[in-house]
Amino acid sequence: MYNNSLIELDRAHLIHPVASYRGHEQQGVRVLSSAKGATVTDASGHQLVDGFAGLWCVNAGYGHESIVEAAARQMRELPYATAYFGLGSEPAIRLASELADRAPGDLKHIYFTLGGSDAVDSTIRFIRYYWIAKGQPQRDQFISIEQGYHGSSTVGAGLTALPNFHAGFGIPFDWQHKIPSPYPYRNPVGEDAKSIIEASLAALRAKVESIGPDRVAAFYAEPIQGSGGVIVPPKGWIKAMRDLCRELDILFVADEVITGFGRTGPLFACTDDGIVPDFMTTAKGLTSGYVPMGAVFMADHVYR
Repeated sequence: MYNNSLIELDRAHLIHPVASYRGHEQQGVRVLSSAKGATVTDASGHQLVDGFAGLWCVNAGYGHESIVEAAARQMRELPYATAYFGLGSEPAIRLASELADRAPGDLKHIYFTLGGSDAVDSTIRFIRYYWIAKGQPQRDQFISIEQGYHGSSTVGAGLTALPNFHAGFGIPFDWQHKIPSPYPYRNPVGEDAKSIIEASLAALRAKVESIGPDRVAAFYAEPIQGSGGVIVPPKGWIKAMRDLCRELDILFVADEVITGFGRTGPLFACTDDGIVPDFMTTAKGLTSGYVPMGAVFMADHVYR
């Protein structure tokens, strides 16, 4: 009865993203009731291995008492503190400092957000403000990559290049442009790393030229394309793209919402190619998925 009542309440009221609404209503929800380590247990007692890690975000697994205790202690002491109006709190200040110490290069300035989509949206605002402050307000065009994913908010979903996130939603916007993915499998230029890198460089140059060299504000790339199919670009690809962005005077944004905080080996995946982006976005690896949270890392040369 407990499980059936929840299914009916869910069917009547809860909207599930990335799902067919009518299909979900017919099938009914699978209610998750508890979790430990890498497994989750549903309301019927069935255990499942959570290979998806929540939504790419429960890096440390479930049920770590040290994380639970830290969250409970903070709830008792100071459950909320805004950073607006010059206000702050010790946990946020210390976390920003720790992240800056561990971030690559001069990514020393941290802006906390509600999650990955919010972090990506925030970069759009920062970047537009940056170019306006530099006296180049015409730089209002943004480029991302086919099969890339940059969030489910309106602006982030426009940078995303997956059809299911566009159809019926009026996006992407006309200032959001795409170039082909460096997908090695069935790539028109073949699987040779050098050829794929050269093709991507040529595509970005051509796109910038078609938009106008003085119009492009930034280029967005995931070090590994997650939702588009876990697409790993050839070694050296991200460095080559970052170098070209510098040559073209375009800001380079590494979207590490899925890859950051050790998910692929190094703490940040972009360092595998030895690059330092102008902006880097991250998400819930900060809190092992227990609390929605994201961050924008801004390079010192951009901040100042």
